[in-house]
Amino acid sequence: PGLIKIRLKFLNDTEEVAVARPEDTVGILKSKCFPGQESQMKLIYRGQLLQDQARTLRSLRITDNCVIHCHRSRGAGAAAPALPEPGPAGPAAPGLPLAGGTLMVPTVMVVLALGWYFRINYRQLFTAPATVSLIGVTVLVTLLAFGLYGQ
Repeated sequence: PGLIKIRLKFLNDTEEVAVARPEDTVGILKSKCFPGQESQMKLIYRGQLLQDQARTLRSLRITDNCVIHCHRSRGAGAAAPALPEPGPAGPAAPGLPLAGGTLMVPTVMVVLALGWYFRINYRQLFTAPATVSLIGVTVLVTLLAFGLYGQ
């Protein structure tokens, strides 16, 4: 009574089921499911990284049969033996803004901007189908960007 099942999904599409109480914190969940590897594990729920180890599952609205995505970071594991407490916080915070996925959207935007620059300044090189294609790609990337970041 009062227990919830949480589906832990990993990058290789394997799943495990964890049983917890809604009053358990993120830190308790990590220590139950990944003993000795808490500092290496990143938990993601509804697109949000669960960084605050003191937050309860109930406060995060994690209910029965919810899916939490799990990722094991390599950088925190290398720093953890040397610095037991500060080690996990150090590599995790700087690693997030420079992840490869966060650089993809600005890179695509720069390529599109260059395409439009050349289209405006060198019209003679662009045929009608090329211009229509550039418009289509721009609309598609704009819709994808708003879909990803508009939540």
